[in-house]
Amino acid sequence: MKTYIKIFLILLACGNVFAQNPNLGTSGAQFLQLPVGARAEAMSGAIIGLTDDASAVFWNPAGIVKVNNVQAHFSYMDLYDLFDFNAAAIVYNAGDFGVLGASVIMLSTNEIEITTEEEPNGTGRYYDYGDVALGISYARYLTDRFSVGVNIKYINQSIYNETASGFAFDIGTQYKLDFQNLTIAMCMTNFGADMKYDGPDLDITILKDDSYSSSRLIPSRFTTDEYPLPLSFQVGIGFDVFEYDFVKMRGAIDVTHPNDNAERAHFGTEFSFYDRFFVRGGYKYNYDDQDFTFGAGANVPLGSSAIYFDYAYSIYDILPSVHRISVNLSF
Repeated sequence: MKTYIKIFLILLACGNVFAQNPNLGTSGAQFLQLPVGARAEAMSGAIIGLTDDASAVFWNPAGIVKVNNVQAHFSYMDLYDLFDFNAAAIVYNAGDFGVLGASVIMLSTNEIEITTEEEPNGTGRYYDYGDVALGISYARYLTDRFSVGVNIKYINQSIYNETASGFAFDIGTQYKLDFQNLTIAMCMTNFGADMKYDGPDLDITILKDDSYSSSRLIPSRFTTDEYPLPLSFQVGIGFDVFEYDFVKMRGAIDVTHPNDNAERAHFGTEFSFYDRFFVRGGYKYNYDDQDFTFGAGANVPLGSSAIYFDYAYSIYDILPSVHRISVNLSF
């Protein structure tokens, strides 16, 4: 009990010592920070110590070691009625070799009409925007209590004819103690080189000297600045609060240090009934436009397989509320 209380107080203290980050809003590829999975978001993202299914590849790859055989994850949300956000992952337990996974994240919009200064009402031409991250994962137990996992991701962003691409990796750990199934977890995500947009629309021609009619047109090119990825370091705990008859309660506390914002804290809880029905809630601390999250879930056993359905509802202060749905297939 003393160990648990000390860890709780340390994390709570970290969550209260927040300072303004001088790099606020400086990183790109922000779609990498969008929460994946209804269960995780329903618990406000306080999940790195509890994640134990195929969606762990998006939060803490060390968690996929708990997948027994094969599991697939699918997640969708309509973000602010403007963007479609889809994610999928598949994980395979290869026994003594370890656990392997593959994943994809996609953020996209419908076509948007191009406007110019001369044609502010539209040109009749359209463009779209899309982000994609493809990942492969590997995790294994180093001891019977300690697991480690890593993701390697290819990232591509595109807008009209311009694209930016690069590679990044995530690394995470989970360490389980005897008391209340307490798990201490750490994860670093999106560590990689800076990215930069490039494409044919950056090519231009300019008049060398407009004072002379005979001056020549010179091929030129706009340059774009490099931007860093949204690097984040997260530490957290997950634990059983109580278990009585057919009811079980779990809790989690995570603290996140991003490279482009102030430190944040996440508090989440999950009630399970007969291990078939789930009610979840969470609170996000030090967010500008979001506080509370809620959700529910259920699973249906099908012989040696099972289907898991999860839903999350996120409340925003100014932007529209967001609904998320997820499906896990376990074989």
